[in-house]
Amino acid sequence: MRSFDIPEHYRSPIISRVKSRRKELDKRKMDFTPATLDFGPVRIQLARHFGFCFGVENAIEISYKAISENPGKRIFLLSQMIHNPEVNEDLESRGVRFLQDTLGNELTPLSEVQSDDVVIIPAFGATIEIQSKLEAMGVDVLKYNTTCPFVEKVWKRSAQLGADNYTVVIHGKPDHEETRTTFSHAASDGHAMIVADITEALKLAEMIKKGVDVEDFWAVFEGRTTEGFDPLQHLKKVGVVNQTTMIATETQAIADVIKDAVEGFANTRDTLCYATNDNQRSTMGAIEAGDADLAIVVGGYNSSNTSHIVELCEETMPTYFVRNELEWNEDGSVNHFNIHSQSMERSDGFLKDGATILITSGASCPDASMERVLMKVLGFYNCERDVDYVLKTWEEANPL
Repeated sequence: MRSFDIPEHYRSPIISRVKSRRKELDKRKMDFTPATLDFGPVRIQLARHFGFCFGVENAIEISYKAISENPGKRIFLLSQMIHNPEVNEDLESRGVRFLQDTLGNELTPLSEVQSDDVVIIPAFGATIEIQSKLEAMGVDVLKYNTTCPFVEKVWKRSAQLGADNYTVVIHGKPDHEETRTTFSHAASDGHAMIVADITEALKLAEMIKKGVDVEDFWAVFEGRTTEGFDPLQHLKKVGVVNQTTMIATETQAIADVIKDAVEGFANTRDTLCYATNDNQRSTMGAIEAGDADLAIVVGGYNSSNTSHIVELCEETMPTYFVRNELEWNEDGSVNHFNIHSQSMERSDGFLKDGATILITSGASCPDASMERVLMKVLGFYNCERDVDYVLKTWEEANPL
């Protein structure tokens, strides 16, 4: 897999050192146990996989290339590059403006965009409707298109399904940028609908098995289908794809229950994102190790893939979802995000001597942010062992 030119301020010598050793020791990615760094009064576990994935690094490289290649030009991002505030704020500090927010609401009117402006398509992609509008204005939307290749893979599979008269069922969050773009592309080739979770999938499967009651169907899925969708006709042949940041096992469970209900089903396991799988399997590997007392998950609060890592950790241990090290207060308490209430909470007293702390992040979080959180946590302990000594000790225990 190719490497990318990522700004140094996103990198971490500490995290890179651990990741590099794990990669050399486990080239086939068979070991999903965490790396444990023993600092004495606290042990830090780092998940096997976390941080920038292929698609995110590709998007960042292209975005900063657009900035360096176009001095003096106006540069717009269709929406947030990725769901990480540090990355988006850094781009804004370099003069990049956003056309939409994450929900698709207009921030800068499209009428302000001129043909010689630079427009960057984010990693989530663009809907066909928006792309067509920009192209009609003379904007070259392909020059700095950072759409994740794995998202494009889902689009291609959706197009194949549509061409074969299958309805595309998208497992995703209805208001998420990626789900909206995948829906747009699927709709151009056939019929599609969005299912948010396994609960909705079970309802859909039950409706199909019993014979769809149209009124019941629209009560659940109103606004989630393509124009002209007929639940009596368009749920006979189905294929399931996903927003690539969803929990992979849930997508498979959704596919299984729908497969059992319909007349024709297309196998779409090949649309699952490798990075999402790796991060989630690594989280489960750390959980199954069974010795972490709590988890700290680092990333943007609107990051879907990060919130799913939080979900997994919450099942077995206290979990604190933080944007970065700045969420800690002078009194030692921390502000953290509750994914269920979508609100901030404040906690203290959980960093106890002798604790084992799992620290991980989503695919859109810079390693540098992870390092700063790690160092912030270590600052609350009286550690006689410095980082370099601990890393050397760990490397000696894990020789190449």
